[in-house]
Amino acid sequence: MERSYIDYALFMKALSDETRIKIFDMLSHGELCACNILDEFKITQPTLSYHMKILCESGLVESRKDGVWMKYTINKAALESLKILFHDIDLNLNKPNISCKNMC
Repeated sequence: MERSYIDYALFMKALSDETRIKIFDMLSHGELCACNILDEFKITQPTLSYHMKILCESGLVESRKDGVWMKYTINKAALESLKILFHDIDLNLNKPNISCKNMC
């Protein structure tokens, strides 16, 4: 599978805000309505919409309309992609270090 560093950058930017990290964590428990998310913060509905737009545009979160409400879930494929990235980085950290002298 080819790495998409552009996607990784979008994921990281989306999670570079404390509010969005908390929302992402909340969604790990399952689908949530915007009203339920809003109840956990001292922010306005337009501010929540801004945060959800960033999370959805990054691909980390999916949305669906249910009547007048928006419901949100974690995009499991995007989460898996992030997990693979960090797993591979962790594996690389545990490999023997290759110095520049051996390569140059």
